[in-house]
Amino acid sequence: MDVTAVYPGTFDPPTNGHLDLIKRATRLCSRVIVAVAANPRKKPLFTLIERVDMISAEVQRMGLAECVAVIGFEGLLVNFAREHKARMLIRGMRAVSDFEYEFQLASMNRSLAPDIESVFLMPGESLSFVSSTLVKEVARLQGDISRFVTPAVQQALQTRLAEI
Repeated sequence: MDVTAVYPGTFDPPTNGHLDLIKRATRLCSRVIVAVAANPRKKPLFTLIERVDMISAEVQRMGLAECVAVIGFEGLLVNFAREHKARMLIRGMRAVSDFEYEFQLASMNRSLAPDIESVFLMPGESLSFVSSTLVKEVARLQGDISRFVTPAVQQALQTRLAEI
């Protein structure tokens, strides 16, 4: 089946959990668009272009560039999905604590775009607790984040934290 899915997020920074979900999504869809949200309210550590570039490099390294596009966006997610003819939104579900927020988001998206389905994927067990926020906090405190991000992302994060 020819299905395009959008996997949205801030990805600040992209983690191995994010990459795991991208790989899982490619098993379900013929095309996956990683939609990197500008989201200035979250005050990202990396610029939108830097986040797009980091994920693009990892997608290339994973050999998924033929079926995965990485695009920055602003605005309403369902409008972005429609613009790219996506029929599915991929959302990560790490733990029960994610459920309430994701349920509300999925309900709103369904109300705005009933033709686009929300699909929830869980990362591998070893990545189920990993979040960008936690990775940044551990890195700020000089902890070892090598199990949670790729070497390139780890280097970028260490460089950025040294600048601030």
